[in-house]
Amino acid sequence: MGRVVTVTMNPAVDVTVEVDRVRPNAKLRTGAPQRDPGGGGINVARVLTRLGVEAEAWFTVGGPAGEQLKGLLDQEGVSHRGIPILGDTRENVTVTEKGSGDQYRFVLPGPTMQEEEWRTVLEEISSMNPPPLWVVGSGSLPPGVPDDFWGRVAAVAAEHGIQVALDTSGDALAAALEVGVELLKPNARELGEVAGRTLETEEDQEAAARSVVEAGGARLLVLSLGASGALGVGSDGFLERVPTPSVRPRSRVGAGDSMMAGLVAALAAGEDWSRALRTGVAAGAAAVATEGTGLARAGDVERLLT
Repeated sequence: MGRVVTVTMNPAVDVTVEVDRVRPNAKLRTGAPQRDPGGGGINVARVLTRLGVEAEAWFTVGGPAGEQLKGLLDQEGVSHRGIPILGDTRENVTVTEKGSGDQYRFVLPGPTMQEEEWRTVLEEISSMNPPPLWVVGSGSLPPGVPDDFWGRVAAVAAEHGIQVALDTSGDALAAALEVGVELLKPNARELGEVAGRTLETEEDQEAAARSVVEAGGARLLVLSLGASGALGVGSDGFLERVPTPSVRPRSRVGAGDSMMAGLVAALAAGEDWSRALRTGVAAGAAAVATEGTGLARAGDVERLLT
C-alpha cells in the first residue's frame, strides 16, 4: 500500500458543544467543549490512519490555535507536517441542540495567506523524496490563495507521477478540472455548478459526471449523494450506484472527508473502482453514525462494508 499525503490550506480547531435549546438573544450555557483537529485534508488523514494507511497530514499553521491543532494530532497518533504562516489558524464551532438534534455549524474564513506562503506548499510538494503514491487536496482555500491553487497542485503532482484526489468546490474546482485529477469527489450541488444546471434526476447526474470524465477532468468521479449513497463514473466506462447502508444518524460532520478517506484507502491498496466506491460509502455512513466530530472508525467501516 502506497503512502498518502493530504494537503489542507485552511485547517481549523473544531469546537463542538451541546445546548438544551438554541434561542435568539439569550445567554446559552453549553456543556463542556470537545476540541478536534479539523479541515478537509486533516480529517482525511485521521481516517486513513485509522484504516491502517500510511498517511501524513500537511497543513498551514499559525498562532496558538495552530499549536493546539498539532497537539491534537499528536494525541491521535496522526503523522503531520505544519507549514508556518503569519496568520492565526482558525477555529470552527458546531452547536448541537439536544432536544431536536439539529446542528448549527459556524465556519470562519481563516487567515489571509501571503503569496510566498502558498507557493511554499507547492515547492514542498515538488521536492518530496520519495514522492507519495497519492496527494489528497481537500477543503476550502483561505483568503489570498488563488482559485487555481489545486490545479497547480495537480500539475506539480503529475510531473512526479503522483496521483491526486480532490474534494473542493466553486472556482477552485472549475480551475482544477482544466488540469485533471485521478479522483474527484463533488456533491450534487458542486457538480451542478460545474454543469451549469440543477441535477434533478439520475440521468442528469450521470450525464454531468460523464461530461467531466470525458473532458479529462477526472479518471474517476464519485458523486456524493448523502443519504442516497454515491454514483461512480470512470474513464473506462465504469458506472455504478451504491446505496448508503442504514445507520442511526448522529452527526454529519466529516462524512464527506470520511468518504474520501475510504475511497483513497481502497485505491491505495490496489482495489478496483467498484470496491473503492463501496468502501467510500461505508466510511461516510460510519461517520454519520458517530457523535460530534468523531469521524469514521475502522471497525464501523468494515462492518458496514460487509
